[in-house]
Amino acid sequence: MKITLIGATGFIGSKTLEETLNKGYQVTAVLRDPSKLELENPNLTKFQGDIFDTDGLSNIISGSDAVLDSYNPGWTDPNIRENMINGSLSILNATKKAGVKRIIVMGGAGSLEVQPGVQLIDTPEFPKEYFAGADGARQILNHLRSEKELDWTFLSPSAIIEPEGSKTGNYRVSKESLLVDTNGHSHISLADLVKAFVDELEEKKHVKQRFTVGY
Repeated sequence: MKITLIGATGFIGSKTLEETLNKGYQVTAVLRDPSKLELENPNLTKFQGDIFDTDGLSNIISGSDAVLDSYNPGWTDPNIRENMINGSLSILNATKKAGVKRIIVMGGAGSLEVQPGVQLIDTPEFPKEYFAGADGARQILNHLRSEKELDWTFLSPSAIIEPEGSKTGNYRVSKESLLVDTNGHSHISLADLVKAFVDELEEKKHVKQRFTVGY
């Protein structure tokens, strides 16, 4: 399988790159600065690209079987909401222009429901410093729900992503509700989150849907 990966040097994207290469996929990584990705692999092609350049990005994506989008402007970006929305829309438009139907978007936990009709982002407990970025991701999900051309999937992680946890494959799956364990904690290891992200490429269990994973 030939895939284009957006955000290959990020927290989630770097682990996704590792997972896809381990599976033997041919990976095209779109990077603002290719020199920042030191990894070399015969199945890895690095392209310098600007996700806000829709035409240029579509040329890079062209010929891929699917796009894995783990774009995040960075939590310290003062314009994170605007950049999250505009950057993500550019990626979606570039994917369509390239003639690629399948895209899987890594989203956030904020838009998951903690009770019917109440999303985590709208609760008093949600950290204010993450609201703008989380709301940007929520707007992209809302946009995707009316998307007609793409075979999209939006993956929301649990509230806490554990960087050191192992890949177990023993996680629960939900569509719209935040998953919590018996202690009331919502968490997933980075390795298991990425496993779910990449497995969706082959399994296609959630086409035109959002899903989430957690313990």
